[in-house]
Formats: sequence, C-alpha cells, structure tokens
Amino acid sequence: MVGCLGGLWFGFLARSSSSHANQQEVNVEDSTDAPSSADSSGPNSSEMPATEAQAVEKAPAGELASASAGDQTGPAKTGGEQWGSRIGVILAVAGSAVGLGNFLRFPGQAASNGGGAFLLPYFISLLVLGIPLCWAEWTMGRFGGLKGFNSAPGIFSAVCRSLKARYLAVPALLIPLVIYMYYVVIEAWCLAYAFKYLTGDLMLGDNPDAYGKFFGDFVGSGEDGAILGGTSSLIVFVGITFVINFVLIYRGVSKGIETFCRIAIPMMVVCSLLVLARVLTLPAEKVSEGLGFMWNPDFSKLADAKTWLAASGQIFFSLSVGFGVIINYASYLKKKDDVVLSGLTACGMNEFFEVCLGGLITLPAAFIFLGAAAGDQGTFGLGFTALPNVFAQMPGGQFFGFLWFFMLFLAAITSSLSMLQPVIAFFEEGFGMARPASVSLLGIITLAGSMFVIWFSAGLKALDTMDFWVGTVLIFILAMVQSVIYGWIFGVKRGVEESSHGASFKIPMVVHYMLKFVVPLYLGVIFVLFLYQALPDPVDANGNPVLDDDGVPKLGYLSQIASDRVVQFSLLFIVGTIGFLTAMVHAAGLKWAEQGRLKDLD
Repeated sequence: MVGCLGGLWFGFLARSSSSHANQQEVNVEDSTDAPSSADSSGPNSSEMPATEAQAVEKAPAGELASASAGDQTGPAKTGGEQWGSRIGVILAVAGSAVGLGNFLRFPGQAASNGGGAFLLPYFISLLVLGIPLCWAEWTMGRFGGLKGFNSAPGIFSAVCRSLKARYLAVPALLIPLVIYMYYVVIEAWCLAYAFKYLTGDLMLGDNPDAYGKFFGDFVGSGEDGAILGGTSSLIVFVGITFVINFVLIYRGVSKGIETFCRIAIPMMVVCSLLVLARVLTLPAEKVSEGLGFMWNPDFSKLADAKTWLAASGQIFFSLSVGFGVIINYASYLKKKDDVVLSGLTACGMNEFFEVCLGGLITLPAAFIFLGAAAGDQGTFGLGFTALPNVFAQMPGGQFFGFLWFFMLFLAAITSSLSMLQPVIAFFEEGFGMARPASVSLLGIITLAGSMFVIWFSAGLKALDTMDFWVGTVLIFILAMVQSVIYGWIFGVKRGVEESSHGASFKIPMVVHYMLKFVVPLYLGVIFVLFLYQALPDPVDANGNPVLDDDGVPKLGYLSQIASDRVVQFSLLFIVGTIGFLTAMVHAAGLKWAEQGRLKDLD
C-alpha cells in the first residue's frame, strides 16, 4: 500500500501547478444565444433588494459589460478552471457518487428488502428520480458556469435571475462541508484498516468479538475523547487523509480532482474485481448460498411501503444528487460539452460499482463465513467488523483484506474531494480569494468540525447526528428545491434548450415534465415517510418499543434531541455553521451586486 500511495502522491507533486494569477486569465466572449426572458416564468433582476439594486446602478460600465458577457465557451470568468476532458469530468462525477454506500449500505438494503425483488423499486427510482435529477443538476450547473458562476449561490442566482435566490443555495454549501467533516474520519478508518492488513495487525482469528473490540477501541466508541487520550492511532490516519485531500484540492479541478480520479477509478475497478474473483472462486456450494441470500427474490416485500422507501433512498444518496456537488462540477464544462450523455454515463458507472460489484462481494462473502447473521449488521458493522472476520478465514485473506480496504479508501477520497470543491469555489468567487487563502480557510473550518466528531466519539453520536440532519434531511430538502427551480423557474423550455447544446441525444420531453410535476411530489412523499419513520421512537408491529442489543428501548431522533447532550451540541454546531454560511452568502451577494454580475442576465 505504501508503494501505491507513494506513486499517487509523487505523481501529483511532480506535475506542479501554474500560478493562481495565470489561472485568472480568461477570455470572455459576447453571448450570441442567451435565452429571452419570455422563456421562463422565474423572477428577474428587478427583484433585487434596494441596496443591491443601487449597487448595481453605481457599478462602472466596464464592470457591467464584463459581468454580463454571457455564454462564453472558454473558461468560467471567475476562476478560469475547466475539466481537461469529457472522460475526466465523467470519472470525477462518478467518483463523487461511488463511495462507502455502494459497497456497504446497498447490499444490506437489498438483502433486508426482498433481495432480487428489491431491484424492481430500485431501478424504478433510478429512472423516475435519480437520472432526471442528475440531468437537471448538470444542465443548471453548466448554465451557471457559462454565466461566470461556479458556486451554488452564484448558479442559483443566475438560474433564477435574482440575487435573492442565493440564500436557497446555503444547503448546497452546508451539506458537502459538514459531510466532509465526518466522512474524512471514516475515510481514515479505511486507510488505517488497509495499512493494518498490510502489517498483519488485523488478522485476529475467527472470533467475531475480537473484531468488534478492535473497531470500538480504534474509533473510540467507548467514551468521548478516547481517541485523543488513548492509544488509538486514528488521529495519525486522519492527519494523513487531510493532507492528501488538501494537496489535491489545492491543485484545482483539472490537475487535482480530475487527474486523481483518472488514476483512482481504474485502480478501484482492478482491486474490486480481484476481490470479487476471490469470493467467486471459494467453494461453489457456499458461493451459491451466499449469492442466494443476497439475490433470491422475496416478492412479498414489494407490498411493503418500506421497501419502496428504502429503494428510493438508496438511489437518492448513491448518485450524489442534492449534495451541491454535481451542480458545481458541471459549472466547469464548456457550452458544447454533452451534459446528457455525460450525466447518463456517470450514473451508469455508479450503478456498475453498486449493483455489479458491491452486490456481488460484500454480503455474499460475509454470508459464506458468518451465515445469516451477516445480514443483521449495520453499515459500519458489516464493513469494519463482519468483513475483517471474513478475510481472516479466507485463504489469502490478508492480501485481499488490504485490497478491499484500499479500494474503499480510494472510493472515499474521490467522494471527499468532491465535497471540498463547492466551498472552495464559493470562497474564491464570492470574495476573490486566491487558492492558497481559500484552501487554508476551508482547512481550518473542516479541521475544527472533524475534531468535534473525533472528540465526541462515544457511540459515534456526533457522527450519526450530523449524518441524519445534514447528510439525510437537508439533502432531501435541497433536491426538492433544485427540482422546483428547474421545473418552475428555470423552465421546461429553457431546460430543453440548454441541455441540448452539444448533446448526442436530447433528454426526452417526459423527463422535463417529470422534473416539474412528478419529482417534487415523489421527493415530498419520500421525505414525509422518512421523517415519520425516523423521528418518533421505533415500535414493532404490535406497538411495543424496539430494543437494542442491550435490551434498552431505541430512541427516535426527537427523543435523542431532548435527552442527549452530544446530540444537542451537534445540532448547535450545525446551526452555527448555517449562520456562518448564510452571512458569507449575504456578503458575497452584495459584492456581486456592486460588480453588476447579474445585470442583463436575461
């Protein structure tokens, strides 16, 4: 693993980036085909607050001309960054979507919700929800980029033709920022496990309790502050993952994110295929039983609303829609880049990793050695307790354990990079920061958040609270906002026109109308059902409280808020971050108004 990491590391350092000043040199061409204001029913620039409108009126004529130059085909006016190739942006977007959920969350969802029958609601959700939302984000992101904006607040303002819309984009900054704070810790788990397989420290025999104890001690789940005050080496691996992430993000979209994904995605395929080959060449009878446990259909589950809810949720989170990532990545595209085929290809690549690789490796392998009990593991239990036990009993398990967790680390880092870029783009675009300043500021903010997660490690409550309220609830909300903006403000007519530029084929008209009418309703229903399940204390079919492994009634999120101080501190942290980002978005909007950035966008 040291050799693999070293090769990646020095390969990137060898390609020194050009200066930030040179990146700012851009060519702005006059728009020749800007859509007319009649193409959409959304608000226009006359709706800006009085102070912002006055600032626009006072802006020098040269600034207004430059700011409203329109749909150039060169680099975006604010940062000058672009993707180097079509395959590069496809791999980057796929990398943002392919993560731990593909290999750990999906198999458990499928096994507990009908096995093979789960694929029916899963692919219906992909067609009705996932792909349409991806296309909407690709289209609006490129549109905003051609208007000179790479950050979500700027893109929302350009799409809606009103600076007021920038406040709707606060979740598009908050979601990737807060998720990164805890995701990088999980990323460090993967790197540490890969290293410990390389050294043999994780070959603990066939006692399942040994792996549970190892994981608990390593992540400090026994008590708050255990990682910083104990013997766990986790903090070292968190530091390594932080350095790798910020070195790559410093190098920018093309030289950092794209170049890394062009190397990491093929390596992930090779590693996962090698592990898959090892699993499928175990004794045939055991393999058949394991695959049967995962994929034998139980069609009775299709009558259960929870199955459809689980399928929709899995698609929703798997494709990274509503994260604020795709809309940022798409803003670095040229006008003639094909957003339709690129978006579909990225979705297809994500499904390959999730269904073909994750569905054939994780749970079947665990079942072969652990039996039906493997299906009762949660995401972390399956990934960091059950599978290490599996590799310990598998011939050549130390090598394949290393490959597996190194592959998970690569998957995690391609996702975490995508979480940093939207906020970097906002800092640079909203306040004119140079790359060193924006990276340093973001590093300080995210390090503070990660240390919060690391300190409050008991029961992983801080991580779980952030994941629920930001990584789940706010993602639903942002996706609904984006679907409404696309269908009702950006407009179907403009959506058809903008998505068709450079497209090998057009998005079917039915998809545009689905985004306007069906997707918001579908998301709303899923969201309400999800909250109905998650907020109250869980009960079984007879109305009795659901008990945990210790016989204690499980608490819903509302009860946790009322009774748990760590949950309360975590929510205060989230609210404080919202306030900080809202203030930053407000200040950036005033600056854009002074510069006349949104004048004459129609």
